[in-house]
Amino acid sequence: MKSPVVSFVIPCYKLAHLLPECVNSILAQTYPDIEVLIMDDCSPDNTPEVARSFKDPRVRHIRNDPNLGHLANYNKGIKLARGKYVWLVSADDFMGQPYVVQRYVELLEEHPEVGYAFCPGVGTGSAPHTDMQQWVLRGQAVFGSQDRIIPGQRLVESLLGGNAIVAASGLVRRECYEKVTYFPLNMPWAGDWYLWCAFALFYDVAYFAEPMVCYREHDLSMTASVMQQRLEACAAEEIEILWSLHGIAAKRGFSDLAEKSLGAIADHYFQSLSGRRGKPPKPCLTLEQFEQSVRRSAPGVVERKRVCSQVWARMADHCYSQTDLVSARQLYAQALGADPWMLRTWVKRLLLASGPLGKVVRRGLKGVSGPAPDTKP
Repeated sequence: MKSPVVSFVIPCYKLAHLLPECVNSILAQTYPDIEVLIMDDCSPDNTPEVARSFKDPRVRHIRNDPNLGHLANYNKGIKLARGKYVWLVSADDFMGQPYVVQRYVELLEEHPEVGYAFCPGVGTGSAPHTDMQQWVLRGQAVFGSQDRIIPGQRLVESLLGGNAIVAASGLVRRECYEKVTYFPLNMPWAGDWYLWCAFALFYDVAYFAEPMVCYREHDLSMTASVMQQRLEACAAEEIEILWSLHGIAAKRGFSDLAEKSLGAIADHYFQSLSGRRGKPPKPCLTLEQFEQSVRRSAPGVVERKRVCSQVWARMADHCYSQTDLVSARQLYAQALGADPWMLRTWVKRLLLASGPLGKVVRRGLKGVSGPAPDTKP
């Protein structure tokens, strides 16, 4: 049997009521050389019945027994895929335009250096869609108003602060999975973010400015359920992902990107320590847990000191803003012990030791009290 060019892998669990919209949006594509794998993860609803309702021979139903969990189900579907390109799309998402596959494939065929293509997504609610004009563009995924090929390192730099690629929008060369990595089973929250970055460390990436896929936002979505239940685990996972990306960048000789990733790591630690991640704000990491994490993850003393100095300095600023001057004084000292070249931190520490007068001077000095990390002269 001739292999298709594109394999759609559709993980499905308790989403039988939305599966027809997803599959039909794929079967309606102008590019016909596809297969559709419905990866039924032992769903307790009528997913098998819905899957059998599609009469198109390009559709296959694979049912797991027992349930594998979402990441193992993803990997199973990707490994069963026969296409040159793999499109992983959840059963609650769907194609917004009939020509999206055609556009993606034409570009990927022309540019073998490109590992995957993506576009902005359009958010929609739990009900089946009725009017494209009523949807709201997901601005977080917009990388500009022009189609372009983005150098891989540059894309990774833009993603260090967090994922901005809608998972349902990505068409990936199968060789990316085979040569770089599949979904790591220990990354249930941000595995797609890790893959987008890991692939981009080996390939360039194509971006289409037109929003051509639709992302369903509802209570059953993986994002909503994990965010509510596992904020602490999510924060820890994101930090470990950044450490992993730092290691890959350093190994591949991308020194500038490796350095920038340390800054992103420090920022993620600070956000978790200061409580700026949660709604309402609530710390999801203690200083002791932070120090343990750095000791465990940093590849060497230089990286450990670089991250610790930045985090301690920013936490000192945070404590100062909360009028916890004792903690601020201690954290400034720790930061300078790790990196004595932090000139602004020296100034802040001296002003703190000067009492009320130092407080007045600090308030008046532009830029001294800001949270930006110091740099070496």
